[in-house]
Amino acid sequence: MARRPDPPPLATNDARAVAVGLALWLVALAVLVPMHASLSRHHEIWWIWTCVVGLVLGGYGLWFVVWLQRRRRSPG
Repeated sequence: MARRPDPPPLATNDARAVAVGLALWLVALAVLVPMHASLSRHHEIWWIWTCVVGLVLGGYGLWFVVWLQRRRRSPG
């Protein structure tokens, strides 16, 4: 059976997708920070740190996506 050719890749806005993820991590952090005392009492501070790590990794991801897009557009 002959293999059909692969379809062309979809054009996506990767920077926007990463920015939406960053915004969601920021909203989650904004919701959890006022609950710090309650989270601390129940030994659940890791939720806040998860949001912080999500923001840091998302920031790096956004920088990388923008860098990659610029590199692909530049000649040579």
